[in-house]
Amino acid sequence: MKSIFKLFFIVGILAGATSCSKFSKIQKSTDINYKLQKADEYYAKKKYRNAQLLYEELFPAMKGSEKFEDLYYKYAFCFYYDKQYKDAENLFKGYLEVFPNSPRAEEVDFTRAYCYFKESPKIELEQTNTLKAMNMMQTFINTHPGSPRNKQASDIIDEGRAKLELKEERAAQLYYNLGQYRSAGIAFDNLLNNFPESPKGDQYKLMVVKSYYKFAKLSITEKQQERFEKVTTEYSDFADRFPESKLLKEAEDYSNLSKKQIKELTNEQTTPSAKL
Repeated sequence: MKSIFKLFFIVGILAGATSCSKFSKIQKSTDINYKLQKADEYYAKKKYRNAQLLYEELFPAMKGSEKFEDLYYKYAFCFYYDKQYKDAENLFKGYLEVFPNSPRAEEVDFTRAYCYFKESPKIELEQTNTLKAMNMMQTFINTHPGSPRNKQASDIIDEGRAKLELKEERAAQLYYNLGQYRSAGIAFDNLLNNFPESPKGDQYKLMVVKSYYKFAKLSITEKQQERFEKVTTEYSDFADRFPESKLLKEAEDYSNLSKKQIKELTNEQTTPSAKL
C-alpha cells in the first residue's frame, strides 16, 4: 500500500514538473500569436493564473491591435475569477475608459460594481465597500435602464441596505445594553430616520421611548421633569407614525409612567410653597 502511495506521489511531482516546463516554454516563445492562443486555451480551461501571466506579457505587444480588446477583457476577468477583486475592479475601470462603446461595456460595468460587493466585509467592520457597491449599482441602473441585470443590481442594493441597517441597529443596541441610554435614544432615532421604510420601524421607535425613559429615571432631580417630558413627546410621535403597531401599548405605558413622574415632581416643587 505504501508503495502505491509513493508511486502516485512521484507521478504527481513529475506531472507538475512537466506542466511547469511546458508553461515556461510558452512564456519564452517570441511568437505572439502562439502565446495568445495558449493564453486563450488556459482561460477556457479556467486556469486563470497561467492565462493572466501570459496576457500580462502580451499586453504591451498587443496594445492598439484588433485583438487587444478581447485580451484586455479576459485579462481583467482572470483577476476577477481568481478573486483578486481590487485589481479586477481597477482593470474593469480601465477597460471602460478605453472601450466605452464596446458591446461588453454593460457586462464589465456591472461586474466592476460587483467587485465592491464581493469585497463587502463583515458587519462589524467599516462598510465603505458596501456603500460603494450600492452607489455603483444605482449608477448602473440609471445608466442601463433596460438591462436584464437591473434586477440583480436592485437586489444587491437592498442587501447592502439591510447590512447597513443591521450594523446601525447593533450599535444602538450596544449603547442600550451598556446603560448609555441617551446615546441609545439618539442612535435608535437616527436608525429610524436613516431607514424609514424598515419593517422594524416601530421596534426602533419603542427603543427610543424606552431609552429616554431610562435616561430620565437615572437623571438628577433637577433634570428629570424635562427628560420625562421628552418621553411623552417621543410616545406621541410613535402614535402618529405607527397607530396600528402591536407595540403601541408598551410605548404608552412608558408615557403614562413619565406623566406620573412629572406629576410627582410638580407636587414636590409646589408643596413647600403651600406650607408657607
